Amino acid sequence: MEQYEPDRLTPPRAAAVRRSLSNGRAALTRRSLLRASAGGALTLGGLGALSACGIPAAGQTAGGTSAEDHSAQEKTVNFSNWTEYMDVDASGKRHPTLEEFTRRTGISVKYTEDINDNNEFFGKIKPQLAAGQDTDRDLIVLTDWLAARLIRLGWVQKLDASLLPHAYANLSSQFRSPDWDPGRAYSYPWQGISTVIAYNKKALDGIEVTSVSDMLDNPRLKGRVGFLTEMRDTMGMTLLDMGKDPAKFSDDDYAAAIARLQKAVDKGQIRRFTGNDYTSDITSGDFAACIAWAGDVVQLKADSPDIDFVIPDSGYMTSSDNMLIPNKARHKANAERLMDYYYEPQPAAQLAAYINYVCPVDGVQPELAKIDPAAAKNPLIIPDKAMQAKSHSFRSLSATEETAYEAQFAKLTGA
Repeated sequence: MEQYEPDRLTPPRAAAVRRSLSNGRAALTRRSLLRASAGGALTLGGLGALSACGIPAAGQTAGGTSAEDHSAQEKTVNFSNWTEYMDVDASGKRHPTLEEFTRRTGISVKYTEDINDNNEFFGKIKPQLAAGQDTDRDLIVLTDWLAARLIRLGWVQKLDASLLPHAYANLSSQFRSPDWDPGRAYSYPWQGISTVIAYNKKALDGIEVTSVSDMLDNPRLKGRVGFLTEMRDTMGMTLLDMGKDPAKFSDDDYAAAIARLQKAVDKGQIRRFTGNDYTSDITSGDFAACIAWAGDVVQLKADSPDIDFVIPDSGYMTSSDNMLIPNKARHKANAERLMDYYYEPQPAAQLAAYINYVCPVDGVQPELAKIDPAAAKNPLIIPDKAMQAKSHSFRSLSATEETAYEAQFAKLTGA
């Protein structure tokens, strides 16, 4: 296999720091309302091994509506993604990893940053998907709860495991089998999103914050703590603090967590619920501590020595943004090759160095260390086994549950 040489024009960490404010705006929109192989095909025996390890080979589960694949005749792939979610060079115009994919495979990538919000994007593509029409997109990236909805509706295609050998082999165990896509038959993570407690050491002035309980119960923090407007993150962290599993909680558990937060709101303990604009509050010291997204904390720490984070003993929440192939996509095999490419350690490392989210690719650390040694040691980008063990995911919700839970949460936050 050809060796991949990362673009060296801009030190990725410096680039990330310079884009911290714009990346914050992108992160806000990502969570606002609800907040084929380049290395060759697997052998038949390899496909059997995939099934035995929990990832079904093609054709073993029901999938969406397939379309005639034009990948062999049309060497292109249409990729829709979020803003600020791809490596760029010093000019801000080129995407080095995408260019390397095209150089290696001959497949050109039409890359579009047209996903600004999960619900907004769903509204944009829903009419075509519901009508069984091509969305003019071969690959899309959606947050796990919306990815689960599209899979449930049968609007995305089942993946061909033979074109995803790197993805299967290198997918981190932390993301391997979510309840909404067991065995990753329809999706693979683009990046992980960890939820932690961030704090401003200067604003704390010696107060210890190691848990959600500390944030909710310490009177010295009254009016100086923040929680997120993303229901799954705020409620997940609160449920964990109460000894409940966000993957298995009941209606009563959820109601008790709402009541606990409501009590904190009523007594003025919680300053406000925010989107990504908590970054200015925690930096200024208006928040002494808040629930935060790890990708932001990495950049905030680089800008300010007063900012740090803690993983509560009760654990932390992890979600993911996921690559999926819509029904009727014209270039399914090309899209699968692009998905698989980003599970090779070298391109995965360059992407991780630039965007600073949780990399879902095992084996990326040595490659990342060549580009950015600090990032390679950062558990918010490359979680070690101890941190992975504390990771929890919010369970899938039925349509009825989603409506009811969001209504209760909206009442809490005043949305």
